[in-house]
Parts: sequence; structure tokens; C-alpha cells
Amino acid sequence: MTEVAEICSELLRIDTTNDGGGDGPGERRAAEYVAGLLDEVGIEPHVFESAPGRTSVVARVPGDDPDGLLVHGHLDVVPADPAEWRVHPFSGEIADGCVHGRGAVDMKGTLSMTLAWARENARRGARPRRDLVLAFLADEEATGAYGAGHAIERHRDLFEGCSEAISESGGFTWHEGDVRIYPVAVGERGTAWMRLTARGVAGHGSKPAVDNPVAELARAVARLADHRWPVRLTPEVARLIDELSRALGAPIDVDRLEEEIRRVPRAAALFRGVLRNSANPTMLNAGYKVNVIPGSAEAHVDGRFLPGQRDEFLETVDRLLGPKVTREFVSFEEAVSSPAEGLFDDLTAALLAEDPGGRPVPYVMTGGTDAKWFARIGIRGYGFAPLFLPPGLDYFGMFHGVDERVPVEGLEFGVRVLDRLLSSESSTM
Repeated sequence: MTEVAEICSELLRIDTTNDGGGDGPGERRAAEYVAGLLDEVGIEPHVFESAPGRTSVVARVPGDDPDGLLVHGHLDVVPADPAEWRVHPFSGEIADGCVHGRGAVDMKGTLSMTLAWARENARRGARPRRDLVLAFLADEEATGAYGAGHAIERHRDLFEGCSEAISESGGFTWHEGDVRIYPVAVGERGTAWMRLTARGVAGHGSKPAVDNPVAELARAVARLADHRWPVRLTPEVARLIDELSRALGAPIDVDRLEEEIRRVPRAAALFRGVLRNSANPTMLNAGYKVNVIPGSAEAHVDGRFLPGQRDEFLETVDRLLGPKVTREFVSFEEAVSSPAEGLFDDLTAALLAEDPGGRPVPYVMTGGTDAKWFARIGIRGYGFAPLFLPPGLDYFGMFHGVDERVPVEGLEFGVRVLDRLLSSESSTM
């Protein structure tokens, strides 16, 4: 068994489920395991907690260039129901050429690649090209407040000198026919989780309703859910579509995107979710007895907006809600974007060195990561977790899905790509 597969398996055996309730069982164990792997090869780990058990690890590896690169990832995972899985989600079982378990893709596989590379680089006594800060963080699967948020607020000095970062959700193989596409994330939609409230007059359910907040909220939620958000072709998405056209050898008509999505469905999955802003109602809460009209009703909405689209998004939400429904943010994060040049070119070069026939393209993520926290302190982020995948393995389907798994060969590919990117003298491991 290669070291990267062994590390991945061990990490997956540690249940770091984050259900959003403020607890992080297993994060401390995972952090201690990571710290031990680093310390064993002479890399000094800095271990800290934001709350009991909410543990993170940060380590610095001096390089030839003091302009630092942050390589970060999260230790926590979303819940998994063992009854739905073929193998136990916290078994870390290696079978059929894959490491199985919750977090294999999101994102303990990536952490394993980082650790395997760092350990080998330390053993050969090599310095990386740039100062590296390796961060293994708690709580990304909730708000990130106990992990990256705490880190930048209380331990900002650990990231001194870092101008750029790489993390999850990019650099993986995406097959469109015979073409191997490698999406590299250069941006993320902003996040606006909102609580909606309608207030009215409480009373008996048998009487004519004068001002029923349940009905008012229901109408507002329906307007929001039924709204057809217009296409907003941001510069980042326009370049993605252009690069996909080149990779596929066939133009994608930006004036007929709905038809184009049906023509190239797999490639379109990379941009379908970032053509528009969105606001999806996800929770409703109203009333306490069938014959009582309550004085208020609440709903929660998951809102996402493209880079540069915050104001238009919020104005549209307010118009759809109307004057009788108020909103407040449960969580709000600005959209982020980074230039598709400079470090982006280095990332694509590292990929092409291992797969000369691949086609790296920039893309924007529909969701969000800890990159938004680090953007607050001026660190530009890229989604780059290099992973070679066979045609039949659905990368996006693995995220938070049943039977999550990652190919061992894919992990080994990722370690080699990281070596190309990070080492001053790549050994191609």
C-alpha cells in the first residue's frame, strides 16, 4: 500500500462528522493524527482549538521564495448513514482500487496527498519553491467559524506572507467523450443564508384571517421559488465556456446556452450552476396548533450570487418578498474570484506535466469553501486538488454522496502533480 492510500484510509477511519450543531466529534483525533505525521518528519505543527474538540493544525515549511503559498483543507465531513452504504462510511476500506469512506473526495483524499508529499519532501531534505503554510482545519462543513474563521481572527500570524492559496474542488479529471478536462477553480459564488419572517395578528383558526403571516410567508416563498433568474455571464464563466469550446473542438453558443447544455451535458455541468444567481427555500417553521393562527412565520433560504452580482441579487430578493416579509442573514459571504493567470498558469503546467493530453480550464464553483475566509485577509484562492479519475466515476456525485470513494491511482497522480507544483526540484515521486 502506498503512503498516500494508507494516510487516506487512516483519516477516513476517524469519524469527524459535522452536523452543524457546534460539535465536532473526532476533529481533535484527526488533528492529532495529522500533527503526528508532520512532527515525525521534522515539520513542526501548531495545534489550536477554537472550542473543546474543534481542533486545527497549521505548519510552515520554509521555501526558496518568501512569497508564501497556503495549502489548506478541512478535517470535518458531512454525516453519513451506514445503512445506505455498501461499506461502512468510516471503515477506510481499500477495495476495487479505491479508498472508501465519508470524506474520501471531500476532502480527506486531498489532505492525504498534501501530507504524503510533505513527508516525502521532508525526508529528502528538499526546500519547496515557496514558503508553504499547510493548514488542516475544523468546521468547513458548517460555517467555518470554528476553523478558518477562528484561525484568521486569533492566529493570523501563522499565515503571514501568504498571498495565494490552493484547496479543494479543482484539478480533477472531467471526461467529455475522449477529452479529459481539468477544471481549476478561480472563483466561488457568494453565500447568503437568510431567515425570512412574516408577522401578523394571532387569533383563532376558525375566524376570518385579517393578517395571516403563514399565508403571507407562503406567497413570498412561492414567488422566490418560482422566479426564473436571468443568465449573467460573468468574465470568469465566459472564459470557462470559451476554453471548453476549444477543448471540445466545437463552439458553445453563449446566446443559446439552454440548448447547448443539452448538447454537451457533462461539460455543461461545469457551468450550468454558475450562469445565474439562485435562492432556494429550504426550511419552513410556523404555528404550534392547528386551530391557532400564529403571530409570525419563518422560512430559511439558501441564496447564492455570482461575483459582482451581490446588489442585483439582494434587490431582486427584496422585490420578490414584498413589503410584509423581512429578511436577515444567518450567514453571509462575499463571492470571490482570482485571476486566471500567474499561479493559475503554474497549476495548469503541473497538471499537463503529468497528463500532457489533458485540457485545464478555469471554472467558478457553485458553492463555497474556506477560501472565502482567507480572502478576508487578502489571500487569493484557487480550487486545486489534483485527482485523476476514470470516466465512470462522477466527481460531483461523490460530494456528500453515498459510497464516496477515491481511486488509489488518482491519489498517487495527485501527489505527483503537487510535487511538480511545490518542489524546487521535482522528483516526480
